[in-house]
Amino acid sequence: MLILGLTLGLVMGLALGMLGGGGSILTVPIFVYVLGFGAKQSIAMSLAVVGATALVGAAGHWRAGNVHVRVALVFGTVAMTGTYGGARLAVLFSGAGQLALFALVMIAAAYFMLRGSIPGLKAGPEGEHEGGPARVPVLLIVLEGLGVGVLTGLVGVGGGFLIVPALVLLARLPMKLAVGTSLAVIALKSAAGFVGYLGQVEIAWGFMAGFTGISMAGISLGTHLVRYVAQRSLRRAFALFVLIMGLAILYQNRQVILRREKAGATVSVSQLRTRGFFQILWYSRRPGNREGTIGV
Repeated sequence: MLILGLTLGLVMGLALGMLGGGGSILTVPIFVYVLGFGAKQSIAMSLAVVGATALVGAAGHWRAGNVHVRVALVFGTVAMTGTYGGARLAVLFSGAGQLALFALVMIAAAYFMLRGSIPGLKAGPEGEHEGGPARVPVLLIVLEGLGVGVLTGLVGVGGGFLIVPALVLLARLPMKLAVGTSLAVIALKSAAGFVGYLGQVEIAWGFMAGFTGISMAGISLGTHLVRYVAQRSLRRAFALFVLIMGLAILYQNRQVILRREKAGATVSVSQLRTRGFFQILWYSRRPGNREGTIGV
């Protein structure tokens, strides 16, 4: 299983290198369903893997001038706060509940990958960022950063499919700059989330380091192989795979949802019984009912 897990880490890195993003969403399923780690433990270690791979990608984009440092620091600082908070809030959720939420994130990510583009997601001209984004809606960026951060802390995904649209639409960054900046943000908030899990779960440090290293090797190899692969077909196939896996994980953890519905039904029955008890008590205390007959 260890060899299989490391092999899948290499495959994940290849996908990440060839697609430019999305591959790291497979980290949690590999840790849980292949290697047998617990859900919370897997999410914590996934944050380290996602953060390390994003850092490598961000470094490459930074050298190419595709990282807007000011936006990355503002968005990243807020997202770090949300991610750390999400990691600490994870104690309120069961492992199955976190996996069910993770499955929904996988389905959403697959949807955006299959769709290929988001309506209204239009980058400005390439030179627009030279003077920095104008009139940045700080409040919206703060809310987006907090929301994405909390989600990252809870389920251990980078959330690039949510960050890139925010940077393009709200910060008015060109697409290339948004992608590079989003990787910097993901690296920052993933580190904060991982710190938030320390002390809550046991970390398999040696394996996590090995998995991260082999994933990075896969990324390096994938960036060289990308020229030989049809991007559209590869992205579609990968998106379908993520969608199927997300549906399977959601189905496997469906008891979380069913249990909530059952709990709601139980509360309703309990409320009816309590109401009936007090109605009987009230009727029995009416003047005409003290001899055991109920008046109308």
